[in-house]
Amino acid sequence: MWGPRHVSLCLLLILMLFIGSSRSKSSFHHHDHHYMEPERKMQIFSDRVTCIGCVLIVSLVEQLAQVHNTSAQKAMESLCMYLPEQEGIRGVCILIAEFFGPNLIKLLNNRLNPDVICHAVKLCKTEPDQPICHLYKKPVMGLKRTIRKAEKMVKMSAILQNSEVVSGVLFKICSFPLFKKICETIESSVPAEDYDQDYFSAFPSLRGYHWRGRDCNDIDKSIYPGRSPEDWDAFHDSNCNGIWGFDPEDGIPYEKKLCEGTDAKGIVVLGDSAAAHFHIPPEWITTMNMSRNSFSNMALAISNELDWPQFSLYTGFENSTIGGWTQSLYLRLRDWNRCNHRDYQNIARNGGAFDNLQDYIKSLARNQQLDKPVVVFYALIGNDVCNPHPDTLKHMTTPQKLKANVLMELNYLDTHVPNGSHVILMSLVDGRLVWDTLHDKYHPIGELNKDVTYAQYYKFMSCLTSNPCEGWMNRNETLRNLTTERAEQLSSALQEIAATKNFNHFKVTYFENLYQKVIAKWKRLGGNAWDLLEPVDGFHPNQISSAVGADLIWEEVLQRWPGVFGKQNPFNQEIIAKFGDQGGH
Repeated sequence: MWGPRHVSLCLLLILMLFIGSSRSKSSFHHHDHHYMEPERKMQIFSDRVTCIGCVLIVSLVEQLAQVHNTSAQKAMESLCMYLPEQEGIRGVCILIAEFFGPNLIKLLNNRLNPDVICHAVKLCKTEPDQPICHLYKKPVMGLKRTIRKAEKMVKMSAILQNSEVVSGVLFKICSFPLFKKICETIESSVPAEDYDQDYFSAFPSLRGYHWRGRDCNDIDKSIYPGRSPEDWDAFHDSNCNGIWGFDPEDGIPYEKKLCEGTDAKGIVVLGDSAAAHFHIPPEWITTMNMSRNSFSNMALAISNELDWPQFSLYTGFENSTIGGWTQSLYLRLRDWNRCNHRDYQNIARNGGAFDNLQDYIKSLARNQQLDKPVVVFYALIGNDVCNPHPDTLKHMTTPQKLKANVLMELNYLDTHVPNGSHVILMSLVDGRLVWDTLHDKYHPIGELNKDVTYAQYYKFMSCLTSNPCEGWMNRNETLRNLTTERAEQLSSALQEIAATKNFNHFKVTYFENLYQKVIAKWKRLGGNAWDLLEPVDGFHPNQISSAVGADLIWEEVLQRWPGVFGKQNPFNQEIIAKFGDQGGH
């Protein structure tokens, strides 16, 4: 039963899911070695996300009022009207504004900053003997005194104790389809675990064809991308690569004539948020030019977990709409051999690491007897050293543990991927780049008034124990160096596995220092390192980094291991002439 205590935990949690809290999924599941009751875990998780969401939303309202020289009430109304109507997104904003709006507006009109406001309305909480977390500089009279002053201006307690009001608002929010599962998750106090399904789809998001090749016959389960052609696809397209039928002049099926012996294969990535291409559009929190168009992609982004695999380094295929350009290993492999059309699978998760990959590796859709070989990239580049814990070093994966996990996962692959496949282990990143590059620059939420740097943003997240990588997003240089040292130890363990282990159905190799190479190449082209990082989360590689990285991997693999991607198909132009875009993506 929903009660009054849920409201400060849940209302902003739901809206915060739009603004960028997907990385917090791993906060209690990854490297959490200490048992905690599920309800307590969810309570702490909700408190953190609620506070981040409140500070962010109040900041947006305050800045919109400033940009448009209008009242806080008008600014709040404008923010809600900018949000799309699809899936009830705008409706949720309006409900939350009706519930919290009057008090937020009253405090904004008294020129109090978002930190003070969110503490005053109890959407940010401070445990006894703990510091007060804040994003902005402290008020002149101090945080505690200013918060106490603000608390006297509002009366939240009466509202929060009115269970009928609370239940009514939450019931309306949870009636929207997009939020139904979120609400069920919060109510049960058990975080949702949505794993990939072992299927191909004709629908783009929700782990559909943005994540793995589009199914060309959703009714027939024997038809899907990546399978070896049935009877050379003389009468139908069994593998969805758009090549089927037979040449009327000689009766030979086109798939046999144009694809046989070309060593066709697909791309699979087993990865984390970088491989899934996590991205929060900066226009969502940049008020100078904010409009309805700024949020036009919000419903799609939410349904894809704030990931954009359709533009990613490994499996991107659509023209980028989030800046930069799209280049991917899948597109390079498709250009190399048009018989590989639609043969990609992005099996990556926000928070993915070597110690939790076994939870979703089983969603790999490959039949060892019926399907084509694959090139599998293990691209888990940071979460084994990244975690939100203050004692972060204690929660990092050890080389011994990593070896055990990787060998278990590789043995699983050996029983599922077809003969002739390849596995490439990607080294962990050196994340010192993040602090060194961004710490003194302004975060997008601080661009308007030049009042929030990335250093302040990282500190705020650390105070809430929600920093996605405490070891690297931290002003402590010794800690940053120790985190890199552990990452290098884990990479060495991967390299040792590649050098010493053999498997029946695939060869395993090791690729090192991708992002160091990306930075070096980008600088040679006249760019800067900060051009390559996501501006909102200040952590992930962005669209440019992904596109440059795809070309670097492709070129180096061709040079060092020329057989990995198979042969270049001499019939590519004939395929294009006959089948055009092969049904598109």
